[in-house]
Amino acid sequence: MARLAAAAFSTTLAVSGFALLPAPAAAQGVALTSCGNSGQGFPQWLELFKQQAVAQGVSPRAVSAALGGITYDANVVGADRGQKVFGQSFFEFSDRMVANYRIQQGRQLIQKNKALFDHIEQQFGVPGAVLVAFWGLETDFGAFMGDKQTIRSVASLAWDCRRAEMFRTQLMAILRIVERGDLTPQAMRGPWAGELGQFQFLPDHYLNYGVDFDGDGRVDLIRSTPDALASAANYIKALGWQRGQPWLEEVRVPANLPWQQADLSIKLPRGQWAAWGVVRADGRPLPNDQLPASVLLPMGRNGPAFLVYPNFDVFTEWNNSLVYATSAAYLAARVAGAGPFNRGQGKAIPVLSQSQVMELQRLLNARGHHVGRVDGITGAATRQAVKVEQTRLGLPADSYPTPDLLAALRAGR
Repeated sequence: MARLAAAAFSTTLAVSGFALLPAPAAAQGVALTSCGNSGQGFPQWLELFKQQAVAQGVSPRAVSAALGGITYDANVVGADRGQKVFGQSFFEFSDRMVANYRIQQGRQLIQKNKALFDHIEQQFGVPGAVLVAFWGLETDFGAFMGDKQTIRSVASLAWDCRRAEMFRTQLMAILRIVERGDLTPQAMRGPWAGELGQFQFLPDHYLNYGVDFDGDGRVDLIRSTPDALASAANYIKALGWQRGQPWLEEVRVPANLPWQQADLSIKLPRGQWAAWGVVRADGRPLPNDQLPASVLLPMGRNGPAFLVYPNFDVFTEWNNSLVYATSAAYLAARVAGAGPFNRGQGKAIPVLSQSQVMELQRLLNARGHHVGRVDGITGAATRQAVKVEQTRLGLPADSYPTPDLLAALRAGR
């Protein structure tokens, strides 16, 4: 769901409860586990999927309405293989996405719909600033939800070999949504990766977390803003949101901070950070309390610094790209009244290109690290491996990849 092309960016899926049954013998060798990198074999596979859907209790009427006449879309599969947006740095992405108009419009929407946002926060515990941050990043507050035929997109990705199981789960969820009467197949339009509605829910999230908040008997996350906002809050609550707790605040860090402790996987009492000299952005001291917190340095020790709390984990669950999650949390903080962050050394901070990050990932893997797919995106596994190598080489271990680190690994140091 909702993860800025959530399906597209390797996001965490909720358990849908749908299991694909063994293929019927009549399928004559066309196994549902088969997949393809082209449209060849797609019609036969789709017919088998229809049989499986009926066997799982979806009515033939709903199956026919949703999947009748669906053809393979090679452009969607090509888009799935060509994603580059999260190869951007935090500066690049946040400068573009955390725009002033989104901050102002988010505040205005909360004020204009105060009763609705208050009701949602009372029921789910999620503040309006967090909701409008995701709303703004996902679809510009419902203005741009995409116009591709969702069912065709998801069916094409379900046939493609790269993530067939994931998208077959989504395709089955679409059939359940049609069966339930929430949306017609014709109304299901969105971006190429199959998300739906004002918060870009994956279909199984739509099915499992959608809320009929306007009381019309249907969960309509495309046309009903109350349904969309309440459903997003319901999902955020399910991800572990703690009512009344912070998520992110900008801080200043001292030059002698134990950099190896600046890691999202390390949560220390806020009082410990205060003892190490971390202060709020305006210089005021942090509370000397036990609230767990991590120091986040999205551009390394020479860039902006944030203290993030357990609620920040919800942002990384929504989208596991750290660039996206940090930008969303920062946008929510700005909507809630925080000022712009201090850029530190700004343009002087070195930024590796996506091809350089890919080279770095290959070098890290060659040294026995496991950074996952070599994709040029500095995810959690890459950052952890960077920290280990920085420590080994005697560099400040802030987990930020630099040209110096790349040069050292190239030289075999």
